[in-house]
Amino acid sequence: MIQTFPKGGVHPAEDKFAAGSPIKTLKVPEAVVIPLSQHIGAPAEPLVKKGDTVKTGQLIAQSKGFVSANIHSSVTGTVKKIDSEPDSSGYKRTAVVIDAVDDDWADGIDTDKTLKKNITAGADEIVRRTLDAGIVGLGGATFPSHIKLSLPKGKKADILIINGVECEPCLTSDHRLMLERGDELMVGIQLLMKALNVTRAFIGIENNKPDAIAHLSKLSADYEGIKVRPLKIKYPQGAEKQLIKALINREVPSGGLPVDVGTVVHNVGTAVAVYEAVQKNKPLIERVVTVTGRDMKEPSNFLVRIGTPVRTLIDAAGGLPDNTGKVVNGGPMMGKALNSLEVPVTKGTSGILLIPADKAARKPVVNCMRCAKCITVCPMGLEPHLLMPATEFGKWELAEEERILDCMECGSCSYICPSGRPLLDYIRLGKSTVSKIIRSRKQ
Repeated sequence: MIQTFPKGGVHPAEDKFAAGSPIKTLKVPEAVVIPLSQHIGAPAEPLVKKGDTVKTGQLIAQSKGFVSANIHSSVTGTVKKIDSEPDSSGYKRTAVVIDAVDDDWADGIDTDKTLKKNITAGADEIVRRTLDAGIVGLGGATFPSHIKLSLPKGKKADILIINGVECEPCLTSDHRLMLERGDELMVGIQLLMKALNVTRAFIGIENNKPDAIAHLSKLSADYEGIKVRPLKIKYPQGAEKQLIKALINREVPSGGLPVDVGTVVHNVGTAVAVYEAVQKNKPLIERVVTVTGRDMKEPSNFLVRIGTPVRTLIDAAGGLPDNTGKVVNGGPMMGKALNSLEVPVTKGTSGILLIPADKAARKPVVNCMRCAKCITVCPMGLEPHLLMPATEFGKWELAEEERILDCMECGSCSYICPSGRPLLDYIRLGKSTVSKIIRSRKQ
């Protein structure tokens, strides 16, 4: 029987229009905007100034604080300015703007595509190189990866989980990565296993990607301890807690971390990035991005330099359809609408989704009919119909008691609500306020 998580979840239309599109490498852009905050935690501190010449892969901003990540130049050129520039959130944040003139890579980076299978780095060195390379979770969470590899004192993991689920509709970047860079992925998983000192790793892949399941199953036969596990199709199976439950039937407690139940989860893209960092000394300066939509001429998967404008990707995929009503950063369930096509691709950009105008408008909002569908689909066992009014009317104690912070913002409740109520929007606002209250209580 094919496994999945038992509580809640939905199955939206998959619409994987770009699934058959091999990864194409976009040419180096004429200029890049590289935000200094592409991760959870403190922004990196710039090491360059206006007028400096930089090479591709050169460190241009140093991580600042524990939950932070290094930033590297994705092009060779001249620093035009360091200024506040809008990112995908719509807010302006400090970024390094570089005019590209060439693609001369920094010394010591191995750009040869030959697979380097033999692992010589020890556990500490793998963690250090992951930190140096500025690697963050490429599934979209952008949590600095070296922290996940540095287990808290007294904690121990016995299983590594690799997230190849890609349950978000429309996105196909992970799918193509598994098909086209499976060997690098396998070595990356070995590196992660060595860093964590575990002997078992499971790659979870949903059953709508049989070619990836077959390909990685064949490859994994040559790698001790690595197994592929097909999973039933259900959203949000790519969430850490749901993936852990589906694969190894362990339940992360409220407020807890995967390592509390002896496991660590990394995305397939992250594993490939770790391979490049450790075996090739290559920092994270590019990633695979899906550009798709029902009316796109050429739904595509691109290997893109960090800092490339979103408009460049859309142009490369055939241009913006006339009927476009909304452009989303990410997938349709968890993505957020962009207010400009000039914002840059960052480490957390997994996809760009173009939604036609007739599908972009929200449904009219009417009163809650107490149908309980939002409760049924919530994978965390929450009651979204209570959390929305708790936020709306400032009932913060109630929101905290009802575990609003356990919401992972998957959007299943808003998706299923027949009354068109903006449940997730209010819950996000409530989470922010309750978090501030809890922090102030501790001070």
